[in-house]
Amino acid sequence: MTGYQPRPIDPAALTELRTTDDAGFPCRLFTADEGGHPLRCCLRGSEPGERIALVSYAPLRRWAAATGASPGAYDEQGPVFLHAEACAGPDPEREGYPFSRPGALRTVRRYDAHGRIVGGRLLEIPAEEAKGFDAAFDEAFADPEVALVHVRAVEYGCFHFEVRRP
Repeated sequence: MTGYQPRPIDPAALTELRTTDDAGFPCRLFTADEGGHPLRCCLRGSEPGERIALVSYAPLRRWAAATGASPGAYDEQGPVFLHAEACAGPDPEREGYPFSRPGALRTVRRYDAHGRIVGGRLLEIPAEEAKGFDAAFDEAFADPEVALVHVRAVEYGCFHFEVRRP
């Protein structure tokens, strides 16, 4: 069980990204050879043989457009994997946080209501993965300025998922 709700990419945004990504490029599809690509549409790893896409995604830009925030220079985009076609989204029975394995490094980046970075931390995922994430989110949301948190992979800087203030 997790203390916070990891959010996949919104279905409306997924529909747009499957045509043109946030860098303005057409979506290019491929078949996953080995599997394990972190899918941001359903928050699980891909299976071998699934049709997927690698697209550029700007999570803060999309959140800002919906909330009226203005992140300015903090707006960034990066690569994410998603299913080539619409999927059912995250499994409601899934336990733990997505793309989590002990020892992996993640950044837990905090944003205020204007979309500006107001801090963050490095998280080395502990053996008790959910407790490690929960503690990082508790710490982030203890600051009343924090409106949302992005979790990113350290190795590639990829956006993994978002958590909003409860």
